[in-house]
Amino acid sequence: MEALPLVVIGAGPAGLAAAAHAQQRGMKVVVLEAGDRAGANVREWGHIRLFSPWSELVDPAAQQLLGGLGWAAPDASAYPTGEDWSRDYLQPLADALDTTDDVSLRYGARVIGVSRQGRDRVIDSGRDAEPFVIQVQIPTGIERVRALAVIDASGTWGSPNPLGGDGLPAIGEAAATNRINSRVPNLRDGSVREQFAGRHVVVAGTGASAQTALVELAALAEAEPSTRVSWLVRRSSTKEAFGGGDNDQLVARGALGSRARHAVDSGAITEFSGFRTSDVEVAEGGSLVLTSFDGQKVAGVDHVIAVTGFRPDLSMLTEVRLDLDPVLQAPTDLAPLIDPNVHSCGTVYPHGAKELTQPETGLYIVGMKSYGRAPSFLAQTGYEQVRSVVADIAGDREAAERVELSLPETGVCGGSGLFDEPESSAAPEEGCCGAPATAQPLTIGALPAR
Repeated sequence: MEALPLVVIGAGPAGLAAAAHAQQRGMKVVVLEAGDRAGANVREWGHIRLFSPWSELVDPAAQQLLGGLGWAAPDASAYPTGEDWSRDYLQPLADALDTTDDVSLRYGARVIGVSRQGRDRVIDSGRDAEPFVIQVQIPTGIERVRALAVIDASGTWGSPNPLGGDGLPAIGEAAATNRINSRVPNLRDGSVREQFAGRHVVVAGTGASAQTALVELAALAEAEPSTRVSWLVRRSSTKEAFGGGDNDQLVARGALGSRARHAVDSGAITEFSGFRTSDVEVAEGGSLVLTSFDGQKVAGVDHVIAVTGFRPDLSMLTEVRLDLDPVLQAPTDLAPLIDPNVHSCGTVYPHGAKELTQPETGLYIVGMKSYGRAPSFLAQTGYEQVRSVVADIAGDREAAERVELSLPETGVCGGSGLFDEPESSAAPEEGCCGAPATAQPLTIGALPAR
């Protein structure tokens, strides 16, 4: 067992940071990445600019490794795009790790199952004495990799929520997949812009991805007046949809909310509140008709941008023992800190191994996947998680329990998971549960000003 490596699933920001911390401690590590290069998921939203500046996007252990190899750190105050982050940090870090004696990084290796050697999830006897066995899909077939411990940093990018307003795909949604996109399109690419110009585009969602899409589509409608933009909002009001503005300690995030509010107020966008999609119908001529559970309809739709959040894919973990919150599908001890039914700010304290430990000894879910269906996550949070988790695996309990992170406030407070309660039920002005505010997703952010 002691001779086996730590296996990290995913070569994204959290996974590579975990490998860097483990390498710093002299641990053997195997990183399994389904894509063909580091940060494969990040590259898929490479045209989006992050909320966080470079100073908050580089893990300390990773920076120490890269610095020793002559890596030139980007301007700490600049805001990279996803492509910048992947090209200038994630891939160099992956390459640096792969050249060390302790880390092996394998691309094109998709994890399809994690278990204990010779034990399914039911068997107690001798369970913790057996190594983990990871089944990996590679181009030539399936192979097994044995591990001392497993860190699942595979993220949630591959599991977007559906357009349907009840968590299930709307009736007819599957038949209209060629018109429904769960990603923010790059409207600064000429060929993509041409697909949306002069069309009726629906945006579903209220998070930062939706705000980014609204800002870009409003600009497109200004340049191409025949472009129509409709915004489907599940809540009865968009009052809290635009964030904390000038009160947000992440300036770029606050600016995005302000720009989205301006785009909506400009009249370029038609808002449909209380719209929870139940049916998608392909009308004669090929356009879509969207119907809500209360009978509202939006017709003549050419494209839908359904940016309604993400959920964790737990299919690879069916044979290991998990303790996950029944609502969020996040680790049970972490869930109360991030549950949007209670708050969207203020009480997401720095956390690590203590909150992320699972009943399956040696297994940890980190990064965006650790938040389950909760909407708030920053790179700094993931870096602190893996620092603590790797220390725990190494037996350094003092370092695992130590808190080394301070998060920026959003400047807004309210339960984003609430249904349609009146304003009087909102959280008090001093913050959720009397605590300061925290951060929103890092994987989407404000595009540069036009």
